[in-house]
Amino acid sequence: MPEPVFTTKEIWRYPVKSMQGETLSKTSLTARGIPLDRGWAVRDEATQTIVGAKKIGELLNCSARYLNETNAGTVPHVEITLPDGNTCRSDNGNIHQTLSAALDQEVTLWPLQPASNAEHYRTKQQPQNPEADLRAMFALEADEPLPDLSKFPPEVMAELMEYAAPRGTYFDAFPLNILTEASLRHLQTLVPDADLDVRRFRPNILLADNQNLSSLAETGWLGRTISLGQTEINVTMECPRCIMATRPQRKLPRDASIMRAMVAHTAQNLSVYCTIKTGGQITLGDTVRLN
Repeated sequence: MPEPVFTTKEIWRYPVKSMQGETLSKTSLTARGIPLDRGWAVRDEATQTIVGAKKIGELLNCSARYLNETNAGTVPHVEITLPDGNTCRSDNGNIHQTLSAALDQEVTLWPLQPASNAEHYRTKQQPQNPEADLRAMFALEADEPLPDLSKFPPEVMAELMEYAAPRGTYFDAFPLNILTEASLRHLQTLVPDADLDVRRFRPNILLADNQNLSSLAETGWLGRTISLGQTEINVTMECPRCIMATRPQRKLPRDASIMRAMVAHTAQNLSVYCTIKTGGQITLGDTVRLN
């Protein structure tokens, strides 16, 4: 059988960390990933720390779009659609109060800050019980093992131990996440009744294939470089999945069975984290080439 051909089916950008994203027909890739991906984030004012839907699940029931693509070298303003359907804008003086009311806790909305502003990214309160905090974050039951975090590069792990996100970004860890439909099909065989909408897994790039594969195809590229459009992408490590994949969002129900299946069969991983070796343009329909 000939080798499968993988092509770019969807490109996703998330203007606000943990809110619903927007699809693009093409984009450039830089060392920071897709420009303006996660250009904004909310800060929990109780802890003075940047947070996402691991902590505030209702963020997933909000969506955001940029009002324009450029803003004189700064992050453009966004319009946010709240869970009740009302909208608000980041350039409105009442944005913090409006978001706090919608999320039922005091938050503020922040654009990306320079990496030099370390205090903005610092985790201000470390958990009293780190293991319990990790179990809650990863939606684990008492008899399930914690994910293997030793696979994170030491410099990334050191950053995440001190900061809520790598300084200068609002990513969880890496600038790009790639998921294949083959992995979604494989997971569907493990949880046939689950709604595995791609929004649960929040990739930047979703790849289709021409053989209707059912396998964790992208894990075969670990440690390798792939070419996509004008770019070269280093496939760095598998992505450990957290509670966000199980949370309810925009007509998708809460579903703990998804996590049970991933813990049992995929070591709690789905999709791959990547870095950008060579930047350039990518477009829907671009074909993956293994280097």
